Amino acid sequence: MSAKETEKPILVTRSSLPPFEEFTEMLKPIWESGWLTNMGDYHKELEQKLKEYLGADRLVLFTNGHMALEMVIQALELTGEVITTPFTFASTTHAIVRNGLTPVFCDINPRDYTMDVDKIEALITEKTSAILPVHVYGNICDVERIEAIARRHNLKVVYDAAHTFGETYNGVGTACFGDASIFSFHATKVYHTIEGGAVAFREEWMEHRLNCLKNFGIVDQDHVVWVGGNAKMNEFQAAMGLCNLRHLEDEITKRRRVAERYLENLDGVKGLKLPEYRPGVKPNYAYFPVVFDGFARTRDQVFDGLGAHQIHPRKYFYPLINDFQCYEGRFSSKDTPVAKYIADRVLTLPLYADLALEDVDRICGLLREMG
Repeated sequence: MSAKETEKPILVTRSSLPPFEEFTEMLKPIWESGWLTNMGDYHKELEQKLKEYLGADRLVLFTNGHMALEMVIQALELTGEVITTPFTFASTTHAIVRNGLTPVFCDINPRDYTMDVDKIEALITEKTSAILPVHVYGNICDVERIEAIARRHNLKVVYDAAHTFGETYNGVGTACFGDASIFSFHATKVYHTIEGGAVAFREEWMEHRLNCLKNFGIVDQDHVVWVGGNAKMNEFQAAMGLCNLRHLEDEITKRRRVAERYLENLDGVKGLKLPEYRPGVKPNYAYFPVVFDGFARTRDQVFDGLGAHQIHPRKYFYPLINDFQCYEGRFSSKDTPVAKYIADRVLTLPLYADLALEDVDRICGLLREMG
């Protein structure tokens, strides 16, 4: 058996878990009460603790981040067109389209891959109701300029903040920007509730509406006011969330060590664009994206080369949403050339709290050999 065949697979990510006994101890009250879902005690406790941790005045939990986004769009009664980015996960655009709205794709900037604010206003029409930017890889959008544009044109702003849980910009948490920000607590995220999500929002009236929308639009036993869905977080998810919140800072510290080791190893390698954060950002080290631009091999060759050693990075985000088959004939990546350029060249390297630094060294050694 060859050395390559005996190498332990390294996936792009691995879910962080609390001590087993800590989680199972949390399950006893669920068994005793028989209350498994529908906003039980753990749900209420987690909601409060997340408000405190994120610095959010108002927050509602959901069964996942996608339903959180779909329902905040519905709650805000957005219409017509929504300006967004194609350089994101499928959920962002699907939530717009599934609400009967039209996504209008704005290109990204080549520095941090967030929405290019210089190109937003040219896309605004009389049909535009909102801007839906995405914080990417832990890079926070230019929130000041986006807010100014939205005020000038009387538009709502909803941030897809799935990559920035716990981050701050100039001391302000990402939950506090825009009219609303959505978070994903999927198992692969820095912080997770197995599956889960949340909406943090500005206006007090949204709390009642969001809670109704995630429960079929039911207001009380006699009144169903909105055409809602079923998007409630259950008690088992909330229990996992409470456990993981206790260990979050330690998890981020471990992730930082991995990211710093990558930077030490890859600094100065020709043809690699490494991640960097804008001033004022306190990152959560969710991802380690590398853009292969002028490198000796293409992104796809590097992907295959690492795979041959049981190392599995991710082409993330690729393909661009405006190249998805489900949107064929509606959009074109030619309209967002910077996003297309980055999508064809980016890999996110393995990064998780328990990734051994020796494995980081091995990954980086293989990259240097390919260069």
